[in-house]
Amino acid sequence: MRCPFCGNEETQVKDSRPSEDGSAIRRRRHCPACGARFTTFERVQLRELTVVKKTGRRVPFDRDKLARSINIALRKRPVEPERVERLINGLVRRLESMGESDVSSDLVGELVMEGLAGLDQVAYVRFASVYKNFREAKDFEEFIGNLDGDPED
Repeated sequence: MRCPFCGNEETQVKDSRPSEDGSAIRRRRHCPACGARFTTFERVQLRELTVVKKTGRRVPFDRDKLARSINIALRKRPVEPERVERLINGLVRRLESMGESDVSSDLVGELVMEGLAGLDQVAYVRFASVYKNFREAKDFEEFIGNLDGDPED
């Protein structure tokens, strides 16, 4: 594993343990060249996923991009990081277990909305406003009007 600080290719694992939810191995590493310490996570990947965009463009699935978009929607919301990590892990497992290596960006967006609806309603609306490209305040009004028990649009 390359040191993120100095680029040295030889780092040493000082400690390994399962993550809190058991979905990854957390490794504490040390770089003998610069003395830096850092953490890496090792996860099981069932299959290589490709996201097919609305334009037809194909891009590799990026778990970090998924996590960033979910965390943006959840910014300053009272949701424990462990619940967010469980949501992300669950979404990735669902996508990987569908049996297809190509997944549409629409499917990813719908699964994220479904997950956020059960986690935090404000984050759900925030994500939906970007995903569904709200243009005016009435778009929010219509969407929120549909929230009375039905998380779907």
